[in-house]
Amino acid sequence: MSNLAIKAGRKLFERNLEQYQPADPMYETYVDKKGRERRRRRETPPGLSKRDAKILKSVQKRAHYLDKGFSLCGMRFGWTFVIGIIPGAGDVADAALNYLLVVRKAKQVEIPNWLLRQMLLNNAVSAGVGFIPFVGDLFIATYKANSRNAALLEEFLRIRGEEFLKAERERVQDPQTVKPGAGREPGEHVPGKQERTPTGISGWFRRGSDKKGKNKAAATGPPAAAPSPDRGRFVEDVPPSNDNGKQA
Repeated sequence: MSNLAIKAGRKLFERNLEQYQPADPMYETYVDKKGRERRRRRETPPGLSKRDAKILKSVQKRAHYLDKGFSLCGMRFGWTFVIGIIPGAGDVADAALNYLLVVRKAKQVEIPNWLLRQMLLNNAVSAGVGFIPFVGDLFIATYKANSRNAALLEEFLRIRGEEFLKAERERVQDPQTVKPGAGREPGEHVPGKQERTPTGISGWFRRGSDKKGKNKAAATGPPAAAPSPDRGRFVEDVPPSNDNGKQA
């Protein structure tokens, strides 16, 4: 078989396989100016606290290496596939790693119970099918429970960030579930959020008002001095006199 036919068959296999695989949790692909496909790190959704952004990046990195750290014949697989080859013990170790490294870390951003149940269901499906010899290992390499859980966490935090950046009257999600601004430290500035000043004016408008105030003060001059006790209404101010009638 010629090399051209082998490459064509491999490309077809990769395209069909991508239909059943979740996206890479750590990287995304793009096309550069020369038309070549490149890979770059996923951007963090705006509106997240430093805590949430840090946890999301950690979950994405762990899921990447557990599910997509290696590539062979167009198929990307990670440590879960390698460890799962060991009969019995490997499947138990996979289930433990999926929970300890991804799900337990995701719980630190205060995810709702329904999202936690979905993540645990993904792990249960992966662990259950993984006990089937060989076929289960191939399923784990394709299903990629950790990448699915990382995608769920990213989408949830994206909604949380969007709700936090909105004004309170414009929010549409239940704040008790989404918890906009969760993990934010006192005084922490979240990128994309316009902070209001104590007077309720911020940004360009406040700078303009401050400039007008300074110009007005310069035009009116310094405030008039308070009259002395011995100054009359229609005479100039003179130094007070002493008891002998002499000026001090």
